[in-house]
Amino acid sequence: MADAHMRLAAEGAVASVTIARPEKLNAFDIDMLKALAAICDEVEAMTHVRAVVLTGEGRAFSAGGDIKAWGAMQANEFGHAWVRFGHRVFERLATLRMPVIAALNGHALGGGLELAAAADFRIAEQHIRIGLPETGLGMIPGWSGTQRLVRRFGGQIVRRMVLGGETFSAEEALKYGLVDAVVDSGAAVIEAKAYAARVATRGPAAVEISKLMIAVANGEDNGSAVEALGSILAAKTGDLKEGVAAFSQKRAAIFKGEW
Repeated sequence: MADAHMRLAAEGAVASVTIARPEKLNAFDIDMLKALAAICDEVEAMTHVRAVVLTGEGRAFSAGGDIKAWGAMQANEFGHAWVRFGHRVFERLATLRMPVIAALNGHALGGGLELAAAADFRIAEQHIRIGLPETGLGMIPGWSGTQRLVRRFGGQIVRRMVLGGETFSAEEALKYGLVDAVVDSGAAVIEAKAYAARVATRGPAAVEISKLMIAVANGEDNGSAVEALGSILAAKTGDLKEGVAAFSQKRAAIFKGEW
């Protein structure tokens, strides 16, 4: 789904996804979530792309969900059309076959931090702040702030952001493992693209498989990674070729245990 507030560009083996709603600090509405889901599908189909850079336009990475987009929703609609849908979209980003590098050019708050956490790496500019301020609005983090962030960063630091309302500077975020590098203001996208180019030089199949295995080890996968890896392995076997041939020829398969 096309949306003026979400842009996709590709240069060689690196794709760039830009949240382009600077007048709203890149806060998400439903159409933007749909557009991000569509972009993930489009990127996944780009066989030449080996890494993705995600950033925001203007002075924020993302302020999360646009309150005007969800504030008037009834509880059931809010839970399903907003929270569960956004959760699925962010999960789609997190499970892209290629690594994603988030260039935090500005503040990443609430859903913006949850979006950044769906990336594999985070490069932050020195002036930014990050946090999960939802409980100050009587809300809870709904796009995996209490789930993926705990698995990736640890429960105590998430407690400080969610329960205590703390926000952190880029240097503090680096200290606590919330970001992977801090760079000068204005340099995040440049550094993220350089890191993406580095990733792109590595074996793409090995990188994809390793990303799946790390997700399993970190408790982030619901079994799809194991099935994907098993299916890839099975697809390369002589037994599968024999099974398909036997089916098409309407005969009994003669399996030889060929890998």
